[in-house]
Order: sequence, then structure tokens, then C-alpha cells
Amino acid sequence: MKYSVVIVGGGSAGISIAARLLRESPSLANQVAIIDPSSKHYYQPLWTLVGGGAAKREVTERDEASVIPEGAVWIQEAVTEFAPADNKVHTAGDKQISYDYLVVAAGIQIDWSKIKGLQETIGKNGVCSNYSFDTVASTWEAIRNFKGGTAIFTQPPNPIKCGGAPQKIMYLADDHFRKANVRTRSQVHFFSATPSIFAVKKYADSLMQVVARKGIETHFKHNLVEVDGEKHEAVFENVDSKERMNVHFDMLHVTPPMSAPDFIKKSPLANKDGWVSVDKHTLQHTEFANVFAAGDCSSLPTSKTGAAIRKQAPVVAENLQSLMRNRPAVHEYDGYTSCPLVTGYGSLILAEFDYNNEPDETFPFDQGKERFSMYLLKKELLPVIYWDGMLKGLM
Repeated sequence: MKYSVVIVGGGSAGISIAARLLRESPSLANQVAIIDPSSKHYYQPLWTLVGGGAAKREVTERDEASVIPEGAVWIQEAVTEFAPADNKVHTAGDKQISYDYLVVAAGIQIDWSKIKGLQETIGKNGVCSNYSFDTVASTWEAIRNFKGGTAIFTQPPNPIKCGGAPQKIMYLADDHFRKANVRTRSQVHFFSATPSIFAVKKYADSLMQVVARKGIETHFKHNLVEVDGEKHEAVFENVDSKERMNVHFDMLHVTPPMSAPDFIKKSPLANKDGWVSVDKHTLQHTEFANVFAAGDCSSLPTSKTGAAIRKQAPVVAENLQSLMRNRPAVHEYDGYTSCPLVTGYGSLILAEFDYNNEPDETFPFDQGKERFSMYLLKKELLPVIYWDGMLKGLM
């Protein structure tokens, strides 16, 4: 079977690009194939609020079939191999699918197994994580059942989904601990493998003020490598010295390490780090001109967020259509990304920045300050923009 455009991945990037292509070029109906094995589609940015008890898990999940754009063909299988020299992809069901143009939008892989003992204890013994639909409920369970002691929140080495997410849930937990009158008999620790709290200085300065105000202890360049749930013990490794330290916890929120999907890592499309190698402006593959990538699986040197995808999708769609008309791919992405940094129930710092880690803000006020209005934007407006705008190719 052959299609004009094959899109690998039916997440935020894949659906948005397919919707744009079909909206802007109706003649592509039934010539755009989306390959994805998942039966469900998730709005993952809301999982922070689900883990903090401020949103319902169920509203983040919809049937994948409901978001497939009209005119797209959904092939519900997993891709196992890329053969870009032959313009083909191979699936787990032994299908060979040919294309004129390929878009790789396969997301990021969660490497739960890279932390020893984590899979055996996740969801119990006070160990929780917001990083899957199946585990996010365990976070709120751990927070509301916390009676005092040591609460630890971790962040692995980059790249990960939304670099600010590991600390957002910590601020919500701190708020809840205060409301539940257990904060005075608690210690809250942030262990991060990164050298600072955030990559953009303006927002990092604001976040360090939040940390100081809340009395949170930070430990940078410390990476979680092992968990013993029965003993309530976490093992951290110093990024520089490789020395290890054992830390007791009563609650442990884990952000697991992440990487490019394995089937991309081993493909001819990958760079040395495993990501799909693309030009950071045109999103066109550095070797195969009829291949593009967007979203978390790409080599783009920016934070992996839904907001970044919202700016990348139009560039991919426009450049694809240019190639179809025998014109060069000249539309460019400037690295814009956004991270709505929840700092408590009802407060948020809206970080927006570009490839140079310089603020690239939308609103006519200082977005480095905590605001209730920006919290409402994240909680109420952004999900609507996602489901009814972005996934339909409208914004």
C-alpha cells in the first residue's frame, strides 16, 4: 500500500500536522496515513493538575479514533523499521507501507526500567509519578495521604517532556501539605540531575524565589538511580563525581528518564543521540529531503512541549506542501516553546522562550510573576485550545 504522506505517530504532532494538511489541501483525502497502535489519545499537560487533585484523570483521555482527522487513513499498528532509501516503513503486522513524504512524530519513550526497583514499587510505598495515565492517580493518593516526614521530587537528565513539570507537582504538594497542616512536620526536597532549576534565567530567578518562600531544599546535579520501596530509600548519584547517596523518603514523586523511541534510535533517520535528525528551522531531515519530524522525537534543540508542537506543526505542513509543488522548504520554526509553571493552586508563571533561551512572551505584562489568570489559562483554556483548535488544524 502507498500513500502520498505517511505520518508515524498519532499524538499531538501527528494529528495536528495531518489535520493541517487535509484542511489546506483537500485533494490529499485518503492519501494521508497515520500509523499509531494506540487506542487512546491523552492530553498530558493536565496530568500535573490531576496528580495535584485539581483535575479529573478521565478528562485527559479520549478515543484515538475521535481525533483522527476526516480524510486521514488510520493504520493501527506499530512501526518497527524505517527504510528511507526505499521510501517505506515496516510495521509489526508485517505491512510494508510506501510513501512520497514521511513525517515522524512518534513522541518520546519513558524509560521506567532505567531506575532500578522503580517498576516494582511505583504506585505503592509512597512512590508515585505523573508520567503515565496509569500512574498519575497514585500521585494524588500519595499527596493526600502524606502525614509528614520527607517528600522528595526528582528530575532526570534532559531531554524530558516539559522541563518544568517535575517541579510543578512539588509546588502543588507543598500547598496541600500546608492546607492539611502537615507541612510544619515535613521536609520537601527537589533532587535534579540538571545544574539549575530552569534553563531560562528570568524564570529560574522567579522559581528560586518560590523555592525559598516555600522552604524547599534543592539538590542539583543529583540523579535518581535506584528505589527501594520497602525500605523507603532512594539512591542518588552525583552527576559529576558519580558518588552515591542513600536518602530516606516517606513520599517520592519520580520523573523517569526518557529517550527517543527504540525503533527510531536504530533507524537511518537517527542522529548519534537517537533523535530524528532534522534542520532546526525547516524541520526537514538532514539527509532525506522527503522526510520531516516534529515534536518530542525530533532533534530540535528546544524544550519538548505541546506549545512547541503547536508552532512546529504549521511549519511542517507548509514545507510539505511546498515540496509537493516543487518549491523549496522555506518556512521556518524559531524554537518557540512554552512551559506553564504551576507554582501552587491558583498561581502560575508562564514561561515562553526561543532557541536562545530568551523570553518570547505573548502577553503585555511580566510573565515572570506568578498570576491567577495564567493558572486559569492552563486549567480551563489550554485544554479547549488543544482539543478543539490544535488537533483540528485550526491553531
